[in-house]
Amino acid sequence: MPDDEKQRCPWPNDELMIQYHDEEWGVPTRDEHVLFEYLALEAAQAGLSWRTVLHKRAEFNKEFEGFDPVRVAGYGDDVVERMMGNAGIIRNRLKLKAMITNAQRFLEVQQEHGTFADYLWGFVGGQPLPRPSPLTGDMVPATSPESDALAKDLKKRGFKFAGSTIVYAYMQSVGMVNDHVTGCFRAPD
Repeated sequence: MPDDEKQRCPWPNDELMIQYHDEEWGVPTRDEHVLFEYLALEAAQAGLSWRTVLHKRAEFNKEFEGFDPVRVAGYGDDVVERMMGNAGIIRNRLKLKAMITNAQRFLEVQQEHGTFADYLWGFVGGQPLPRPSPLTGDMVPATSPESDALAKDLKKRGFKFAGSTIVYAYMQSVGMVNDHVTGCFRAPD
């Protein structure tokens, strides 16, 4: 753990988690590669801890060529089979295939909306959702009306591993909602 005196949310429990918490989680982004990376990683997380996924992120980044959705969309069963031999990633065939399917759907949304960011941020009016103040850990929801609506639309478009709970976690990661708890140095003012 760092020896600084920053107050944080209670969940970061190792150096990698602290770095992610301090530098990425809840930071609004419209970067297409980042949006695809987090979408892919959230699919990988289903049923697992974020810590597990985060510790496999670097190897996922190699396997998915920097999370380039154009490249990932073209992967076939041969690539999935090769990835299944890599102990550095989460070797779940359904999740790996879902990540490929989601890349294909991601590109379709880009074609339709200009950018995936325009589509995504439209579900929250272009701005991060306001949060109650004070916000304590037991007040952070697992879903929201916005995640319900986004999940429903993603599923209609053919995205996989896109239930409302996963989508809400995705919204947190890309900054559509800032759920840093009151007292955390990253909490909104």
